[in-house]
Amino acid sequence: MILAAGYGSRLRPLTDHTPKPLVEVAGATILEHVARRLIRAGADRIIINVSHLAEKLEAFARERWTLDAELVLSPEPHGPLGTGGGLQRAAPLIRRDRPFLLHVGDVVSELDLGAVVESHETSGALATLVVHDRDAARCLLFDDRGLYGRDNRTEGWSRGVRDPVGVSRRWSFAGIHALSPEILDRLTEAPPFDIIDAYLRLVAEGAVLGSYDMTGVRWLEMGTPERLAAARAVLESEAG
Repeated sequence: MILAAGYGSRLRPLTDHTPKPLVEVAGATILEHVARRLIRAGADRIIINVSHLAEKLEAFARERWTLDAELVLSPEPHGPLGTGGGLQRAAPLIRRDRPFLLHVGDVVSELDLGAVVESHETSGALATLVVHDRDAARCLLFDDRGLYGRDNRTEGWSRGVRDPVGVSRRWSFAGIHALSPEILDRLTEAPPFDIIDAYLRLVAEGAVLGSYDMTGVRWLEMGTPERLAAARAVLESEAG
């Protein structure tokens, strides 16, 4: 599933008329860049949630989608439901026989997504969050058992939902998750809500959520005009 329902507020005015997933970079939409990497990892079905400028994403799916995977839309007609609420609403569309990837809609990386799924399957965790060692103001806290809290240097607080075990690590979340389908029945928050809030509740209830370290792997986030321009420069140079 690719999260594609947001307003893309930081990219305005570009996203006033174009949904962020349909912004073009190096001859393809951001949506296609992300989807190609998911398909390369073995995905044969891509779900996207749609809300802001949904009609343009619907038209794209109907008229321009050519990739080798089924594209399924999960509408959020009354406004974006957040990363957690979007997943919760899309739950009936998600197969329950295998782990699945949840991928933020404005990141393109060289990460081996298939390896993330394999690592998740062998870990026994309810969810595996892809992280990297990056000097970011807002980070997640992990220890030898997995996720246990979050940290916000801008606002000056750090909170854990359980006591840390062993070595504590402060990692930046990369916006990519591998999830066991059982988690879909445990998302009980009222939308809209952030998936990280649900994760921390589950950890407090005893669930184990692991990590996959992608430090050093190229990761291009396109949520601001500056980052979009930087990503375009990289991807267009490779496209020739």
